[in-house]
Amino acid sequence: METPGSQTSLHRANLERVVRAVRMAGSLTQAEIARSTGLSAATVSNIVRELKDGGTVEVTPTSAGGRRARSVALSGDAGIVIGVDFGHTHLRVAIGNLAHQVLAEESEPLDVDASSAQGFDRAEQLVNRLIAATGIGQDKVIGVGLGVPGPIDVESGTLGSTSILPGWTGINPKEELSGRLGVPVYVDNDANLGALGELVWGSGRGVRDLAYIKVASGVGAGLVIDGQIYRGPGGTAGEIGHITLDEAGPVCRCGNRGCLETFAAARYVLPLLQSSHGPDLTMERVVQLAREGDPGCRRVVADVGRHIGSGVANLCNLLNPSRVVLGGNLAEAGELVLGPIRESVSRYAIPSAARQLSVLPGALGARAEVLGSLALVLSEMGDSTLLDSPLPAGAPAFT
Repeated sequence: METPGSQTSLHRANLERVVRAVRMAGSLTQAEIARSTGLSAATVSNIVRELKDGGTVEVTPTSAGGRRARSVALSGDAGIVIGVDFGHTHLRVAIGNLAHQVLAEESEPLDVDASSAQGFDRAEQLVNRLIAATGIGQDKVIGVGLGVPGPIDVESGTLGSTSILPGWTGINPKEELSGRLGVPVYVDNDANLGALGELVWGSGRGVRDLAYIKVASGVGAGLVIDGQIYRGPGGTAGEIGHITLDEAGPVCRCGNRGCLETFAAARYVLPLLQSSHGPDLTMERVVQLAREGDPGCRRVVADVGRHIGSGVANLCNLLNPSRVVLGGNLAEAGELVLGPIRESVSRYAIPSAARQLSVLPGALGARAEVLGSLALVLSEMGDSTLLDSPLPAGAPAFT
């Protein structure tokens, strides 16, 4: 038994600090490990040597600042994590190792709104197919990150709003998928996972306070405060789509009038153009036409940007983030939507908050949420398994 404050417990704590730093970053040089953990270079060198000998990490030559260095990453054999992203119209699954490499990834169309049972059946099949494709045993699965397009009630573990996914009423996504796969499952909403994905690998790298705005069939925000996802005590933080813009506006699915979602979400925006552009119009097509110069689509995209900017201005006044990342199909419009967002922020936000804010498109595109699901497992899993059960020592990076 380790005595608190003993050399043994201190050594164990230092081992965990190094493994945690490498686990979250994917790979670090020894100098970067020393800076991020506060440990001395000599201590880091000794710990890395011990972890390498035990098969927990792999060390490869690299360069940093023009000087030779050693890059440290968790062993590719240490285990795998799985990301599952349910969108309203798609299912995407990815498998990655602890060195932040994607080993397999696949997406397929799915009407998630229709039936939770069908959704979980398809997810189970796709997960098992991709695991088989990697040739890695099921026993190497450490955990699954699960993203759903709606807020999760913290107390019950069910979807917090039956109006968002009526076919999922009473379903506990975590228990359902964990029971099917037999491994730990960590669940969050798609906006939070998009924020986590962009924070770790995308447009949010290097900042500790940001908001990820997801615009699709609904509008949501994933909030990062001091480097951590902020969910609120009930798990519903970030529902920016239900900020009231016009008390006499259209009735929202939440029951209120004039929510931001009724001015920005696809289900409300597309009807504005369908009489002139046809009933089969999609947001992807609207963005494409806007970029090609279509005046109606450009006007609608700009209007949506201005409305989103009003909501972002409220976030700036309340939370003062340093960066806002726009995700979803709308981000592909680039400055056609980002410019109007910035204009509204400049007009409605406190000047000091607006000056400190940068508004960027997401770097990960449609993969943001599934990569965020992988990041969720990496952030939630403990280090004890890696340290207590060391294992013997051509895939694309997460980015």
